[in-house]
Amino acid sequence: MNTRTVTVVGASGTLGSEIVRALLKKGAHVRAMVRATSDRSKLIALGVTDFVVADLMDPAALQRALASEPRAAAVIASAAGFSAHSARTQGDNSRTDTEGYRHLVDAAKQAGIPRFVLVSILACDQAPDVPHFAQKLLAEKYLAEKHQPYIALRAGAFLDRAQDVVAGKVRKGIFPDIVPGVPMSMIYSPDLARYAAHAALDLPASELNQSVDICCDVPATGTLVAAAFTRVLGRPVVARPVFPSFVVALLPLVARFFSPRLRDQARVLAWIRKGGYVSHDSQRQKDLFGTLPTIADSVRRYCRDKGLC
Repeated sequence: MNTRTVTVVGASGTLGSEIVRALLKKGAHVRAMVRATSDRSKLIALGVTDFVVADLMDPAALQRALASEPRAAAVIASAAGFSAHSARTQGDNSRTDTEGYRHLVDAAKQAGIPRFVLVSILACDQAPDVPHFAQKLLAEKYLAEKHQPYIALRAGAFLDRAQDVVAGKVRKGIFPDIVPGVPMSMIYSPDLARYAAHAALDLPASELNQSVDICCDVPATGTLVAAAFTRVLGRPVVARPVFPSFVVALLPLVARFFSPRLRDQARVLAWIRKGGYVSHDSQRQKDLFGTLPTIADSVRRYCRDKGLC
C-alpha cells in the first residue's frame, strides 16, 4: 500500500496531537512540524518518528521542511500565535497568524503541496475587529490569492477547551460557562481532528477551495451542556460562570494595560457575548463529513475519553 505523508503544523499542540492520532488511525505517515522549544514526548508516544523543525516566522526553514521527501500529500495547519505556548516564546503573536501563515502558504505553494487544510475559526468573516478571528480570515484569503488548493475548517468553540479544565470541574459537579446564557456552536476536538484527517486524505479535489463551518448540530448554552453532563453521568452538574460579572465588565479596561494577548482575549470574549459565534450553514459539513455530532453524543464521548464515567 502506498502510504501517504501528511505534514502537521502545530503537531505538538492539544488539537495537533489529536490530528496526528486521527491520521495515524487512517494509516498515514505523519511528518510533525514543531518548533525547537516544543515538547515532542506526546507525539513520540503516539508513534511519530518523522520530525521537521521550523518556525512560521522563518521562511527558509519552512521551505526546507515542506520540500522534504517523500513530498507530503497534504499540509494540515493548526498552529496559532494566540496559543499560550506562543505567548511564552514570542512577543507579537499576531505576526505568527499573519506573516507566519503567509510564509507557510508560500512554502506549500513552492513545494507543490496538493492540498492545504487550514484549521480556521467559525464566523471569522463576521468579526473584522477581533484580531484572533480576522487573522484566520486573512489566511483563508491568502490561500485563495496564491491559488494554493485548500480547505478551511471553521471550527466552533471547543467542548474540551485548548487547555482542558472541564474534566476537573465536572468531577466537582460544575461546568465552566464562559458566556452564561449565550448559545455557541461547539465541537469536540477529536471530531475536528477526524474531519481534518479526512480532508487531507479522502476529500475529492473537486471539494477543495472552500470554507466549511465545523460544529455540533445545534448551538448550546452552558446550561444545556451541563444538562448533558448530568444525563450522561447520572449526577448533577451545573453551569457556573468562569468570570464574575464585575470581571467581565472591567476586563476590556484592565486588558488595555497588559499584554496584546490579553487584550485580544478580552475582545474575543466581548464579541462572543454578542451571540455571533454560531454557524448558519451546517449543510456543507454534513455533505462533506456526514451526520453532525450532537451535544449529548459529544459529551458522552468526552466523559468516556476523560474517564469521568
